[in-house]
Amino acid sequence: MGFLLLTIPVGAIILFAIFQDRRLQHIISVAASILMVFIGFFLTRNVFLLGTVEYQSLGGIFYVDALSIILIDIVLIIGFMTCLYSIGYMEEEIKTGKFVASRLKIYYILMYAFLFTMLLALTAKNMGIMWIAIEATTLASVFLVGLHNNKHALEAAWKYIIICSVGIAIAMLGIILLHLSSIGVLTSQEFLNWTALFDHAEELKSPVCRLAFLFVLVGFGTKAGLAPMHTWLPDAHSQAPSPISALLSGVLLNSAMYGIIRTVAIVNRNLGSNVYTGRLLVAFGLLSIAAAAVFILTQKEYKRLLAYSSIEHMGIIAVAIGIFSPVAIFGALCHMINHSLTKSMLFLSSGSILQKYETKQIVKVQAVLKLLPISGTVFLLGLFAIAGTPPFSIFSSELSIILSLFQGDQILVGAILAILLAVVFAGIAHTMFPMFYGAPKENIAPGETNMLGAVCLLILLFAILLSGLYLPESIKGLILQAQNTILGQ
Repeated sequence: MGFLLLTIPVGAIILFAIFQDRRLQHIISVAASILMVFIGFFLTRNVFLLGTVEYQSLGGIFYVDALSIILIDIVLIIGFMTCLYSIGYMEEEIKTGKFVASRLKIYYILMYAFLFTMLLALTAKNMGIMWIAIEATTLASVFLVGLHNNKHALEAAWKYIIICSVGIAIAMLGIILLHLSSIGVLTSQEFLNWTALFDHAEELKSPVCRLAFLFVLVGFGTKAGLAPMHTWLPDAHSQAPSPISALLSGVLLNSAMYGIIRTVAIVNRNLGSNVYTGRLLVAFGLLSIAAAAVFILTQKEYKRLLAYSSIEHMGIIAVAIGIFSPVAIFGALCHMINHSLTKSMLFLSSGSILQKYETKQIVKVQAVLKLLPISGTVFLLGLFAIAGTPPFSIFSSELSIILSLFQGDQILVGAILAILLAVVFAGIAHTMFPMFYGAPKENIAPGETNMLGAVCLLILLFAILLSGLYLPESIKGLILQAQNTILGQ
């Protein structure tokens, strides 16, 4: 079942390359995403009941536990919503002459290659293969960032591939060092097997583990958008087509953070405490939130503001992982889910705004609620949600993380985090809310241009509202399983 999850994107890519008809390509995309969601449901059920699911195919490299299945489900759900939204979005781009119809298959081939690489990273038991997959996400998505082939898109694509490739190279050094720390401890069949590394963590060479974690944090932190390695992210997320921006922010950043979490679990068990890793993660996390807060206050484009918001939330997750208490880890995992759903919803709704107004400039957008009653309303509520306003889900996960700081006697860090979150809320309110008022321009016709996309937005809005009020026991159980996996309990 798990191996089939990886073969479906490959099969879809082959079908996209064969068939040229646009309508058929849309059908293939939706059908493939539905199949992946269906398989993901049964895989999640097996993990919930059994704890882990391991496959012996191709040398036994495929392994799924509660942590990886949570992120896999995020990939599948957001991938499905993105595929549905892409139908109306890309048809509108073709209709207005912004995209050539013959290149639609390239869009879908790259999108499914992107999904495949992220799924491979989350199902690989070997950290070397995980690294290869995360590097492959860059190669697949860089062409999507530069899809429109204009000056700004190409500049963003080059910046993305150069900075992230350097970061991933640094992460490779960290993984090599992690391997060196295990020489004499693991057998040749277990090299870079993260389950074996975790099981034998106490026997690894501690000085080498410390150095390995530093390289992994900087390397994968670059791909996750942590400051000061974040400079690629605002350009890439703002220049990519909006469905791809949703995948980059809602899914890709989690995949990079996944590599950090796996390494933190191993190194903390080796060192016997989280003091070393915690200080580094909290420092990078607070720096990321502070940098995002400054740029959000001065931002002039709404897609770039959403990109800086992603940097902020990756910083929040980094702080929570650094605290490494049960409450903090639970909050971090919830926040990964909540941020992914909320930010993908915001980027998708920003795509509708961009197609309606044909500008990313905040000052040139007015009366969104009148011209786009569904997308505009979702965008407004999404801004409240991403800023941490109750009753939306991000509020509950942020509250859990802040409470974990005060419970762990990290009062100063908790106070700084709360102040920075207040600054971010004020920045979003000050910068973005004028878009929803004023008189609409006479040359812009009211109404949604992507009704299927509007339905996707409403589903995502309902999900973040419901999860903010009630967390189903099955999801809570999976999160608790993942929490225990990370903490080694």
